[in-house]
Amino acid sequence: MSAAERSRANVVSTYRLQLQPEFDFDAAAAVVPYLARLGVTHLYLSPILQATPGSTHGYDVVDHTRLSADLGGQPAFDRLVEAAHEAGLGVVVDVVPNHMAVPTPLHLNAKLWAVLRDGPSSPYARWFDVDWSLQAGTGHGAILMPVLGDRIGQCVERGEITLDQHDGAPIIRYFDHVFPVRPGTEHLPLAELLDMQFYRLAFWRIADEELNYRRFFDIDTLAAIRVEDPTVFAASHDLLVRLHREGKVDGYRIDHPDGLADPRGYLRRLAEATGDSWVAAEKILEADEPLPEDWPCAGTTGYDALWRVQSLFVDPDGAAPLLRQWTSLTGEPETLQPVVDEAKRYIVDQVLAAEVVRLVELVMAMGEHDINLRDFTRRRLTRALGELLVAFDVYRAYVHPGEPLAPEAEEIVRAAAVRATGAAPDLADEIEFLVGVALGSHRSAAARALQDEFCVRFQQTTGPVMAKGIEDTAFYRWFPLVSLCEVGAPADRFGIAEDTFHEWAARATARHPAAMTTLSTHDTKRTEDVRARLGVLSELPSVWEHTVSALREATAAYRPEPLDPATEYLLWQILVGAWPIEADRLVEFVTKATREAKRHTTWTEPNAAYDEAVTGFARAVVADENVVRLVRAFVDTIAPYDRANVLGQKLVQLTCTGVPDVYQGTELRSLTLVDPDNRRPVDFTERVRLLDRLDAGDSGASSGGASSDGDASEGDSLDAEKLLVTAATLRCRAAHPDRFVGPDAGYTPLETTSPHALGFLRGGAVATVVTRLSAGLAAAGGWGSATVDLPAGSWTDEFTGQRVDGGKVRLDRLLAQRPVALLVRADDPAA
Repeated sequence: MSAAERSRANVVSTYRLQLQPEFDFDAAAAVVPYLARLGVTHLYLSPILQATPGSTHGYDVVDHTRLSADLGGQPAFDRLVEAAHEAGLGVVVDVVPNHMAVPTPLHLNAKLWAVLRDGPSSPYARWFDVDWSLQAGTGHGAILMPVLGDRIGQCVERGEITLDQHDGAPIIRYFDHVFPVRPGTEHLPLAELLDMQFYRLAFWRIADEELNYRRFFDIDTLAAIRVEDPTVFAASHDLLVRLHREGKVDGYRIDHPDGLADPRGYLRRLAEATGDSWVAAEKILEADEPLPEDWPCAGTTGYDALWRVQSLFVDPDGAAPLLRQWTSLTGEPETLQPVVDEAKRYIVDQVLAAEVVRLVELVMAMGEHDINLRDFTRRRLTRALGELLVAFDVYRAYVHPGEPLAPEAEEIVRAAAVRATGAAPDLADEIEFLVGVALGSHRSAAARALQDEFCVRFQQTTGPVMAKGIEDTAFYRWFPLVSLCEVGAPADRFGIAEDTFHEWAARATARHPAAMTTLSTHDTKRTEDVRARLGVLSELPSVWEHTVSALREATAAYRPEPLDPATEYLLWQILVGAWPIEADRLVEFVTKATREAKRHTTWTEPNAAYDEAVTGFARAVVADENVVRLVRAFVDTIAPYDRANVLGQKLVQLTCTGVPDVYQGTELRSLTLVDPDNRRPVDFTERVRLLDRLDAGDSGASSGGASSDGDASEGDSLDAEKLLVTAATLRCRAAHPDRFVGPDAGYTPLETTSPHALGFLRGGAVATVVTRLSAGLAAAGGWGSATVDLPAGSWTDEFTGQRVDGGKVRLDRLLAQRPVALLVRADDPAA
């Protein structure tokens, strides 16, 4: 095994901590003893660099040279590292290479402040991806700053924009927004002074159409940086690399590398700077898309594992009845693709219009340099580009300007072109022309630089269209089973066959044995346990249909007229999936869901009447005793199957392949929703108390379902059981790391005689056996004489202490106490 492989093998499991001012480095250090006892090998920290003061997530970095003062700065970070090392834990940190914050006040980002003051001549101008060709009145470039609440003339006339001072230097002030003054222009009349700046103050509504700096997705307050520039990479990563060199950081999670000009080049540079440290890349793989083989990283952050693990506990036979119920209640289409196409087209036309304009202008400029590339109109090219972007079905095709075209990349682009041409046959010529530019086929010497720029920017745009169109729009419009609507997941794929899962897990183990796997993250739309409970609906669609009918009947008298049926159906699923849920949390969720759907209301143009109708209904149903009775009855009915799903998918995630991450708090049942709900502080005191009980021999768990109480309590057996499964499995991994991430950590399916059991072997000596589709198992009368075939030897269940001999083991005996088993062979030479 190489040094790099040994380094990666050291990361055996991670625990994600969401740092924020209320949970800083010292607070993280305080929970290290608990996490060490839990069995994890590495802390996995959210971004640690200086972000906008008060940031609750850290992705809005303003200074790459400092550790966050809000989190305690370098001294507190060093104390955290020391505590981790004393407990035998390593540290992995989240890295944000794509963007920096455009903060308020703006001078908090000193580099961007300098660029706005000094323009293209600033030494920091190379940091930001700005189109300086857009001209202000005096002929120099102007960065659009869309912060005004009205057109600029109206703001000036009302006296809202003024000349002021900050630290002895002149500034332009607009309420809380401040901007530097270009040296030598401070004595001009205000209107002339504004025209002479290297930025253009503008009405916020024009941002989507005229923004001339690349941003993170559609977020104007996150300006993209050009980390492909070696100078920018070195400056923005110097501190992070130094922490690795000093032994304080062992690995990195890379935020959205597909947004970079050259993801592969970035990862290569990082690997070189850190001696090929462990790196997990947040690459969203669609369906069976593989990770690029030339990326020097351990693998992805695990969304590809998430949907597959979850799908084991979704019944494909439930698809037809759930789809019928969906269309009957909502009138929405039964198939997902039309909804995706509509949503992506909205994103292209409305949200990312500025990015489309910039791409079209590049193509038009190519024609100015090469007569063979002329006579395409802006209007038709804009339409054709929109169709091509909508037709893309992966985040990115990896075309590298100046290198031979990879067949896989060409196939992706040409397949999208076929779909785009089918949707708009009158644009066939324009689409074919754009494909040639995107693939680097038009190698005109005069236009080469422009074509290379188009090639890169096109690839930086397909990802945001996918993310904003599917995950942040379509998944809030189409949800026959909302638990399937997750990042990177095929939401119209109900369930996965055992053989298909085994094939994927074996392939992933062979290709990326140290990739991250996950079930919950700071970006998932529902935590693993909400999704586990909702998965039961696929097994009991008729019971669910009757429950929804009863809920609709109970609320008919006060259902508001503006409430659309799809939103109502979403609310019923969330109410059941996250029960018990407080009114404020439910209101927060439906507000976000309806605005992300962008049908009746949006973040930028909220519909007050619709918003009030939805939130009022949400509050009313939580307060309605009949609704509460119906929801409780349904949750109690499915509790045994919910329990099997919660424990089963957790055990599979922790053992199937790669390096499992436990998102903060999810070692107990966690019924939280999309951010910011899933980023709330975690009660570690309760977790320590419960772990103490478990280690003292009191599992606090019976074989029954969980209580209806959403918080950990003495009576909540599912909390205790999930903690037991998590801790015992993590400890097993820590004790036998080579069985899970080493060169001998193979993946071998175990033969079972029941479709309701899934088993596999890791490293030849650790076996996982779980119950799946347990409602169907109950309907069939139980296990009967079904068996799982274990290799020869003596095996011990880490959860119960039960000992069994290899061979055909009866499932009714093995899983009598719990629906899951983790078996370790007694004669394991690693033991």
